Amino acid sequence: MPITRGFTGRPRRGRPDRLPPGQYDTGTDWPTLTAEVTPHLVPERWTMTVDGLVERPRTWTWAELRAWPVSTYRGDIHCVTTWSKLDTTFRGISVDDLLAEAGPLPEAAYVLAHSTTGYTTNLPLSDVTGQKAWLAWEYDGRPLTPEHGGPVRLLVPHLYFWKSAKWVTRLELLAEDRPGFWEQRGYHDRGDPWLEQRYQGDP
Repeated sequence: MPITRGFTGRPRRGRPDRLPPGQYDTGTDWPTLTAEVTPHLVPERWTMTVDGLVERPRTWTWAELRAWPVSTYRGDIHCVTTWSKLDTTFRGISVDDLLAEAGPLPEAAYVLAHSTTGYTTNLPLSDVTGQKAWLAWEYDGRPLTPEHGGPVRLLVPHLYFWKSAKWVTRLELLAEDRPGFWEQRGYHDRGDPWLEQRYQGDP
């Protein structure tokens, strides 16, 4: 996924009122883009950690998190490479539930998401709270496949999809922003599709 200005993509179609500027509706396709080799993880060996600026650093197993009440996201997702996929359905647990268990400290203002591959991406804490972010393990009624981040990925659908880290295993809470993998390579720190925040220097 190299940095190139002026993505072209295909014409806007379908429901243009739901497509951010510069995006096209991919229809039934879900393109697969990644900066790393796809790992094939065994769910029973996967864990999720929330640490950093929290009162109670916690690590959960797959079985422990799957026992929590399931939350569902129904809506659209948008990739910085200009495709959008409408009417998606993901199931998992809300990031709010994880943070409630860990107890963010007052000075916590950012989250750095870590993947098993070493990939990272940074987000304001406000972008993963208030029912805006999930740990998702199911897509369209089926387990999330490895190429799309399975067994578990971060889902932050109101931002460009590079912020929805695949194969997520840790959320680190920070007082100050720390750029992640693509942010260090020129991508925008936040990535709001409706503002076309693709690169550093965009509004």
